[in-house]
Amino acid sequence: MSSTLPKPRTGVLRRKPIELIDDDVESNGLQRTLGLWQLTAIGIGGIIGAGIFSLAGAVAHDTAGPAVLISFLIAGIASAAAAFSYAEFAGLIPRAGSAYTYGYVVLGEIVGWAIGWDLLLEYTAIVAVVAIGISGYFNDLLGFMHISLPNWMLGAPGTEPEGVAPGSYKVNLFAMLLCLLVAYILNQGMRGAARFETLLVYLKIGVVLLVITVGAFHIHAGNYQPFAPFGWSGAMTGAATVFFAVFGYDAMSTAAEESVDSRKHMPKAIMYSLGISMVLYVLACLVLTGMVNYTKIDSEAAFSSAFDSAGMGWLGAIIAVGAILGILTVLFTFLMGAARVGFSMSRDGLLPGWLGKTHPTKKAPTRITWILGCASAVIAGLLPIGEAAELTNIGILLAFVVVCVAVIVLRYRRPDLPREFRCPGMPVVPIIGVVFSLWLITFLTAETWLRFSFWFAAGILFYFAYGRRRSLLANRRRDIDADR
Repeated sequence: MSSTLPKPRTGVLRRKPIELIDDDVESNGLQRTLGLWQLTAIGIGGIIGAGIFSLAGAVAHDTAGPAVLISFLIAGIASAAAAFSYAEFAGLIPRAGSAYTYGYVVLGEIVGWAIGWDLLLEYTAIVAVVAIGISGYFNDLLGFMHISLPNWMLGAPGTEPEGVAPGSYKVNLFAMLLCLLVAYILNQGMRGAARFETLLVYLKIGVVLLVITVGAFHIHAGNYQPFAPFGWSGAMTGAATVFFAVFGYDAMSTAAEESVDSRKHMPKAIMYSLGISMVLYVLACLVLTGMVNYTKIDSEAAFSSAFDSAGMGWLGAIIAVGAILGILTVLFTFLMGAARVGFSMSRDGLLPGWLGKTHPTKKAPTRITWILGCASAVIAGLLPIGEAAELTNIGILLAFVVVCVAVIVLRYRRPDLPREFRCPGMPVVPIIGVVFSLWLITFLTAETWLRFSFWFAAGILFYFAYGRRRSLLANRRRDIDADR
């Protein structure tokens, strides 16, 4: 290691020098297999899911009316403000870990640890929530085919629908198996896993385009009136709700070390994935609210009911399959993201080193992937979707805040660094990302804050008991002091 590297800081605010990044990347044990369009597909896979197939209808019916289109546009603009910041870092620091790594390099070890620790929970919980959602579509498909399964395997305790005796549900078995299946696929190596993900994304986009194309012939302009029946405040509230459908590129950016040319491809993939997803969201919203008056939209199966009312019930099964495929890609992207964050933290010494070991031939962090896959399976199997969903919001919003602040700080601290992509409108654009993320945090419930506080407190205790002394920067500091 070069002796010209800057002396590491002491204490919890020590920062990992950017000059160390290339040394880590050269010996990471991961395999560079992802091209630009595979990265873009992973990003789209993380962004497009329940947002089109479920959330758009619910927000249009309950919150925004046809102005759900404005809700998605506002959320997309706010998300883009953060995406620009992620893109600059992705081209500058091509390293696994995403927001964890960016925070560690710019704002210090304790900030990086806090964001990494939070993302481990958030991403894992997202995997569980999505698996629960897919299990619901799966049960609907079985009902369509007149297939019945035992009640004990159909859901978490306490989620029995009307007409089913309390205590009949024991575990959401399908959701658990789905989490484990995705962990297995990821552990076969990134090359094959990325091909599988890309295929599903193409199928998903095909279904969405089919829905948009066919639905466009059944639009009635009168359904757009009134455009904002809940007022513009309803559209803003809707933006806060759908914001969680317009990120996913953040998890994709954790695969930087598996990209064949991360510095050039990762910023493009971030922007392409968000841009393509937003176009599809906007078109889907126009079709949905044009086909059906917002008061008659089915909040749970918006497009299926819309086509059924138009005399095309045959599309319902196709949409259900498309929804399953669309949401399945979200599982892949976020479990991959969680595993790469854990891998990066382990490599930096903040988590035990054995967690980050990669398979000698598959070149995948199999241990951390299986652990997080099993954790998501337990959450998916035993918690109702509402309780699981409450674990998924605050950490990602805080990660957005950290990345947007860090890109401003580093731009002024190290303007000399070569940047493949530069966040435009500095510092206004990152500040928009910070303000919008903090505003959304105010919508979170007291229960969400309570759960987050417990997890955060556990993380701080672990850091001071283990990570602070075991981190590679702490060891490097001790080596320097010993050489004096």
